[in-house]
Amino acid sequence: MAAPNPIQVQKFLSGIEYPASKDDIVTTAEEEGADSDVLDALKQLPDQEYDGPTAVSKAVSDAG
Repeated sequence: MAAPNPIQVQKFLSGIEYPASKDDIVTTAEEEGADSDVLDALKQLPDQEYDGPTAVSKAVSDAG
């Protein structure tokens, strides 16, 4: 599976406060109506704190 586009991921994380945990990121994306590709990618992230959108995008692309 190819990693979702970072811009696509970030549009579902608008309003999240960083640092954010993996669980916070997944929950926010679900609440913002993320599609299954984005949610699947976020659920594959390492369970850690992310300090900003760039860290999330990098982790998604590394996991993809």
